[in-house]
Amino acid sequence: MVETARVLAFHHTNPSYPVHIVVIPKEHVPSLTDLGNADEGLLIEVLSVVREVAAMVEKEHGASTATTNLGLYQESKHLHWHVIFRGESETEIRSTYGNHD
Repeated sequence: MVETARVLAFHHTNPSYPVHIVVIPKEHVPSLTDLGNADEGLLIEVLSVVREVAAMVEKEHGASTATTNLGLYQESKHLHWHVIFRGESETEIRSTYGNHD
């Protein structure tokens, strides 16, 4: 999907949504709030790939969501972001979130 020297984005192996992409740093980073031994530059690189992937999903499907979990919510104790499209139509999205153009 997208790969840099320090970051990898790939389609989730057990997707929960029609589009479900995971973005991870290649070196171990415990979480967004605990970077471990990683420098903040790696976090910037990860977020750059999250932005790139989210833009691709938004362009193709009209919307995207990017999330990460923390603490007990983070099942995999390695920093990762989910970039998803839930599959709603434009009408469903606008009825839920309104029109903010």
